[in-house]
Amino acid sequence: MPFNIIRNDIVKMKVDAIVNAANSGLKQGGGVCGRIFSAAGEQEMTKACDAIGWCEPGSAVITPGFNLPAKFVIHTVGPVWQGGKQGEEKVLRSAYRSSLELALEHGLESVAFPLISSGIYGYPHQEALAVALDEINRFLFQHDMQVTLVMFDQTAVALGFKLRKDLISYIDDHYVSEHLDRDRQRRHLNESRPSSSQVFQDSLQLDEPQFSYGAPLTQPADEIKGFKIPKEKTFSEALLDIIDAKGMTDVETYKRSNIDRRLFSKIRSNAGYAPSKSTVLALTIGLRLSVQDAQDLLARAGFAFSPCDTRDLIVRYFLEKGDHDIARVNAALYDFDQSLLGV
Repeated sequence: MPFNIIRNDIVKMKVDAIVNAANSGLKQGGGVCGRIFSAAGEQEMTKACDAIGWCEPGSAVITPGFNLPAKFVIHTVGPVWQGGKQGEEKVLRSAYRSSLELALEHGLESVAFPLISSGIYGYPHQEALAVALDEINRFLFQHDMQVTLVMFDQTAVALGFKLRKDLISYIDDHYVSEHLDRDRQRRHLNESRPSSSQVFQDSLQLDEPQFSYGAPLTQPADEIKGFKIPKEKTFSEALLDIIDAKGMTDVETYKRSNIDRRLFSKIRSNAGYAPSKSTVLALTIGLRLSVQDAQDLLARAGFAFSPCDTRDLIVRYFLEKGDHDIARVNAALYDFDQSLLGV
């Protein structure tokens, strides 16, 4: 679970360290900072912070977690929003980067962040989220660590009005409730789910996708031109062929897909491995597949894009758009209260 977004109270997180959105004086404040001091023990945390004395904006310091489930608290100071032209983004990026580097320095394996500066410091949620996703994923591409972005409530995430509006329109245009009714009828008649081989064989007989999603929004960004995987290949074998065809490394593949390296190792070592749908969807994003190639990979694992599944539609939207940023996809899934990919 390299990166996850959840809705929770950060003081309840059982991780090596939680991050406190602190002030430079390291005093107990309001919001996240106030809750952390209270949950850790005000006297103990105040004494530890007073011993440090000061933390510059964009920097980070560490204290014990005291009464918290987390072993440590990393205190970092984000910027106060002043319109966006006073170097706020640079300071916010530094706050995330400094916190992660400090965790690495102390050998920590799991860290939970709030959305820094998005509370009383006034940083707009959309911009704050974009910085958090970018800096965390830059770090995780170089290092192994479990990082969680903890939202106090669902409304804390703001994808941006246009993206959210586009996703809502896409889902409304392509959601097929009739298919859901057929699935219910099949379950009522106790019909079994088709086998993975049958799903794949059925997909080979279709000139067009089984369900109509409309024309792609843009040309896929990284299609494998002139490359076709033999139909007898298993999911694992096909996956490895795609990785080789794209000239990607294993590390690049599982990190871009937000998949744990141990899980990827199981897939690589077992030609008959049966992955979850979440894993396959994550790989379609991480491998920067076109919709057609994604359909093929899903079929080899016994799955297909469903027109009555909001998560499938959101993933397909990003594939059609040629946007293969797993962090943005997961942020969208979180915003629509869907299960995230690769976690």
